[in-house]
Amino acid sequence: MVDEALSAGAVARRLGVAVTTLRTWHQRYGLGPSEHIPGHHRRYTPADLARLEIMRRLTAEGVSPAEAARWARQAPDPMPADAVARSRIRPPGRDGGGTIPVGRAGPAARGLARAAMRLDSAAISETIAQALAVGGVVATWDHLLRPVLAGIGDRHAATGGLIEVEHLVSRCVSEAFAASSRAAASSGPARILLACADEEQHSLPLEALGAALSEAGLTYRMLGARVPVPALVEAVTRTGPAAVVLWSHTRATADPSQLSALLAAPRRPLLVLAAGPGWRADTLPAGVVRPADLAEAVSLAVAVRDSLDQ
Repeated sequence: MVDEALSAGAVARRLGVAVTTLRTWHQRYGLGPSEHIPGHHRRYTPADLARLEIMRRLTAEGVSPAEAARWARQAPDPMPADAVARSRIRPPGRDGGGTIPVGRAGPAARGLARAAMRLDSAAISETIAQALAVGGVVATWDHLLRPVLAGIGDRHAATGGLIEVEHLVSRCVSEAFAASSRAAASSGPARILLACADEEQHSLPLEALGAALSEAGLTYRMLGARVPVPALVEAVTRTGPAAVVLWSHTRATADPSQLSALLAAPRRPLLVLAAGPGWRADTLPAGVVRPADLAEAVSLAVAVRDSLDQ
């Protein structure tokens, strides 16, 4: 975060978007610069930049621009450095940071957010288990978990807090997905290989994909976080998967050369998916597919399975 106001060009460079995109977000959704000095162009304040960061991240994850803008507008103004430091040692709820924003998500998401703030692991786990039983993995991820996890991330970005909340919720989500995968496990060879990009530590969405694949009757291998390229290629060479999914949460870990290495592997997969908001479509090697969301990733994997079974 910066303290000075910024021009549209400077903000565009920080966010990695075009200036025309900023104008669109301003004109359509009201996410424009708020500092105005007579005789000069309006400039973006730290609060403006924080909201645009949320807008960019959510739209990259597949949230519609209108919905992402609603979430971004709910974000509080950034706190001064001394206030952020104080917020890290205060109990939740005493400094205006006692709630998790979940946008227009339903009552289950709001209930999960409240349980998360109480650090009530039993209630968190029960809510997730009920959602999985009723709606399945994809619906649970899209309508329950992702809004709450995004809200926790937004609140942390604004206050520096909720680290303990994020850790507890992530653990409960991981346990729920592992249980779901075990319950839906099917026999047969593991045709899908799941891995995070080198230095990528955000593996929770990949665990959601694994649970959704199990639910669809597909078996998979999970390599998890921070898989170096030589290890990834070795795993592909040894196991010969039909499809490989490489997850990247941020652009810092989305090196297209990792995908090129997969395409050049001795036992090249039929399908290579670049999953996650870190990947940019215009930098992907030819032959790599970037799924729009969890449901599309599952559909592509099922299509590969069906083509092999014919």
